[in-house]
Amino acid sequence: MIRVESEGGEKMELLWYFLGGFFAWNGIPHLVKGITGQSHMTPFARVSSPVLNVIWAFVNLVIMQFILGLATGSGGFLWAWEANLVGINSWVFLAGGFVCAAYLASFWSNPNARLPWQK
Repeated sequence: MIRVESEGGEKMELLWYFLGGFFAWNGIPHLVKGITGQSHMTPFARVSSPVLNVIWAFVNLVIMQFILGLATGSGGFLWAWEANLVGINSWVFLAGGFVCAAYLASFWSNPNARLPWQK
């Protein structure tokens, strides 16, 4: 495996865990909407098909697994149960998920919600 070293040391590692949690939680609403047959916004369209939402959910989960590989220093795709999600790492991962969930709750409470590039 490739070992990734960063000058920020533990601080950079915690940032990766935070971002991993963010992407993990971002995938949840897309997966739920998709598997229940509902349309939902993705970066590709304001109203995306259920199938596109399932695809986008899995892209988010793959990104999460890559980011967890960066957090551990392996530099690549890593399953969550191999990612040293213990102690402060797990709390930072959960904090990333919480920030994502709180942001999405605020974002979706606006009936005219749209991403900046969507008209």
